[in-house]
This record gives sequence, structure tokens and C-alpha cells, in this order.
Amino acid sequence: MLALAFSASIAGIDAHVVRVETDSAAGVPHFAIVGLPDRALNESRERVRSAIVNSGFGFPPGRLLVNLAPADMRKEGVGFDLPIALALLATDEQIPSTALRPFVVCGELALDGSLRAVPGVLAMALAARAAGFRQLVVPEANRDEATLVDGIDVYAVPTLADAVAVALGHGAPFRRRGTTVLAPTDREGVGDFADVRGQTLAKRALEIAAAGGHNVVLVGPPGCGKTMLARRVPSILPAMTIPEALDVTKVYSIAGLLGPSPRVVAIRPFRAPHHTASRVSLVGGGTQPRPGEISLAQHGVLYLDELAEFSRATLEVLRQPLEEGTVTIARAAGTHTFPARFTLVASMNPCPCGFRGVRGSDCRCDDGVVQRYLGKLSGPLLDRIDLHVSVSRVSFDELVQRGAGDSSATIRSRVEAARNLQKQRFGEASPGTNAGIAAADVRRFCELEGDALALLEGAASRGALSARAFDRIARVARTIADLAQSPRIVRAHVAEALVYRANPGRNAA
Repeated sequence: MLALAFSASIAGIDAHVVRVETDSAAGVPHFAIVGLPDRALNESRERVRSAIVNSGFGFPPGRLLVNLAPADMRKEGVGFDLPIALALLATDEQIPSTALRPFVVCGELALDGSLRAVPGVLAMALAARAAGFRQLVVPEANRDEATLVDGIDVYAVPTLADAVAVALGHGAPFRRRGTTVLAPTDREGVGDFADVRGQTLAKRALEIAAAGGHNVVLVGPPGCGKTMLARRVPSILPAMTIPEALDVTKVYSIAGLLGPSPRVVAIRPFRAPHHTASRVSLVGGGTQPRPGEISLAQHGVLYLDELAEFSRATLEVLRQPLEEGTVTIARAAGTHTFPARFTLVASMNPCPCGFRGVRGSDCRCDDGVVQRYLGKLSGPLLDRIDLHVSVSRVSFDELVQRGAGDSSATIRSRVEAARNLQKQRFGEASPGTNAGIAAADVRRFCELEGDALALLEGAASRGALSARAFDRIARVARTIADLAQSPRIVRAHVAEALVYRANPGRNAA
């Protein structure tokens, strides 16, 4: 007899609804799974057999065939145990053949019939809702994660027997209604910009970066406050919207980082990998590709301290994500695209010892040493960083002054006002922030007139700007105008954007 259940398979950070079709026929007992299953899924035959028997049900006799459709999409993981078991019971008429049709089911079976949590349940719930399903059966341990999605009835069951009860219409004790709730953003422990003495230029650059989603690099000697500044950037970013929060939470769910009591990730991520990080850890990958640091920084900040200490090969893999906002990982098992829409904040020293150009210091790095040190940063990579800021040591007077600068809350209010202008400008379009404006749309959204155009044209005529740099300066100028609540980009906005385009790292040599 034929039976049908529905489950979901993870591909990258997204899930796709899968039909679990089962059939039985007379003959020598045999149990096969087809439809491009991986090794873990092939091993589910023994788990399913033991779980069914140990739960008090009869295992169907004869030749059993399980087909996972679509057959051309690779199926991975242990989450198919529960839907296969339920479909086999329906094949044997131990539950009605139509009872499973309203549900998307996932879960790993233990040999005694109990259910274990599986990763990626949030993505599965979103995929189920998108496919028109409104009922989801998951292990009890995945309940909190599954209920993060609006409009889904979640049945969180501890055992196979309880899942059968849900299919038979007795699921009320296990039913939970999915509701997306963003907890108030807790910014404690992030630090406040009011704590940073001096560094007016760097603070202004980071405010522009936060307002427009621009990438920034801070160059200066040790102890001048680069790391302190960078770690406070999340404190001036606006709160995430529900779609952004679900995007980030989905990535963390796939990566297994939500913890035992999953909640929507309401705080913009701040990821700071060590400079010894490998390419795979940074961009993602592996035999079964998983998201890397740039995807975990989605809608947040990726901070690369000691930028020039990263290997050149590792840094070069950032070029595509910085330009496109995604990263594509190709493996023999398939090609997966992960999101990578983050703001890059990097910091570095001007030379290996760190004190080149510092008054009173004893820097012994000659020009050749400095060139080799900075040579890890290719021109194409630096061209993708919008703001290049020199950070100098804070003077004694600035350290002991009593009056604090603007607080993070004050700066954040200006950033939010600028982001609101961008939201009105783009509507539901994809850029979201000025940094994401496509090259074809720069002339439309960043229109330059009169003195502003002449100033930028003069800089371009001197050969100091590439076509990419021209567009990026226009985007930064648009953000500066937004911070000033100006509908037009004027000469002063372009002039400030040009100041940040100077490359202090190269100039240090």
C-alpha cells in the first residue's frame, strides 16, 4: 500500500519541503531508501525499525521502499527518521493513509522511540509555511525554535507514540501556536561611545558606516583605541526588524548556535574571528557546507582585528561577499549560497612594529618591510572598503577632559533617522542601505550636481579613483547627506567622502 508524509531537507541555510513516499509489496523482507540519501539517512533504516518495534507497533512485513522526492535533490541528516516511521505505519494501515497529509514532520529517533532534536528547525518551519502548510511536528527539544514562526501550529512531541497520537487527532496536549516576538534589545556589555575620549574623526566615520552599511578600516598605532571603537559599533546600529531577526536566527539555527532555549536573535551580530582563522571558517564550507563567520555576521558587524596579520589567501575570499552580499560554496555534493550582508570593520597597524609615523617612537621598520607587511592587502580588497581612517594616539588633555562626547544613544538616533530616509527611498527594494545600491542605480539614487559633481570629477581626472571607487564615494556622500537630513548631495558631502577615501595604510609606507 502507498502512503505519503511530508518533511523538509536543509540545503545551505534554506529548507525545502520533501515528499516521503512509502510502498510495501509481498516478498522477501527488504527495506530500501532512495532519493539521494546521505550516509546518516541510509542508517536511519535500523533506527526506524527498532523505534517502531520498541514503541509497541508492528514493523511492516515484506519489501519496503521509501522514496524521498524530489529525487534529484540530495537529502542529508537524521531529521527524516520520524516522517519515515510514520509513513511506514500508514503503509501498514496502523494509522490512516491520509492522516499525515496536513503535517510537515521532522525528528531523529532513538532506538526506544524517543525523539532527539535536529538542527535547522527554524528553516524547516519557514519552508513549511511558505509551501502552504500550517502544522508542524517536531521533537519536544525543538519546540521553542519551531514556535518562532508566525502562523504555524507546532506539535512538539517527545516520542514516536506521541507523534502517532497527533496524526490520529489527539495532539491538543502538544500543540503550541507559533508567534514571532522580538525581545527588547539588550545593549548592556557592548560599551558606549561616550567612554571613548577624543577620536572625533574615527567616531564620525563609524557613524557614517553604521548609517549606510559601509565598510571601514581603522589604521593606527597600538593603544590608540581602534578595538575599543570597533566593539562599540553595535551600540549605534538600529534595532533589527523581524525579517532581519529571522534571517539571522535561521543562520544560527543551521550552525547549531541557538542553544538549549532558542529565541529570536534580536541583537545585531558582532563576530570577531582571530587572525589565524582559515578560509573555511571565515566564509563557510566543509564536506557538508555550513555557514562561516561572514554569514554569522549577517545584518551585523564582522570585525577583523590586525587585518594585515590575516593570510592574503584568507582575505581575498572576502572580495565576492563584500561586493555581492552572498557567498557561494561549491562542493561535489552540491552548491550552496549563504547570506553575507554585513558591515566590515577592520583595524590594523601602519607597520609590523606598529609605531610608524608616531612622534617620539623608535620605529625601525624600513620601507621594504612595511611594503611587505601591507602587501597582504590587495588593491581590489581595499577598493571595496569605503572608509579608510587614520587613528592617532589620544593626547593627555583629551584623556583627562571631563566632558564626554556624544553617547551611543545620541549617535544611534541620528543613524536611525538616516536609515529611515533610506527606507523611504528604496521602499521594498533590495538595497536596504546606501552601501547596497547596485552600480546601475548609483546615478539615480546618488545624483550629483554642480560643485559636488565637479569636485568628484576633479578627483577622478587625477587618476586617483577607479570606477568602483567613484561609485562608492557617491554612496558614502549619499549617506553623509542623509545624516544631515539633506535631500541633495552637495559639495561638502562629497568633500567629506573623499577625505575618508584616502588610504592611510598605503600612505604609511
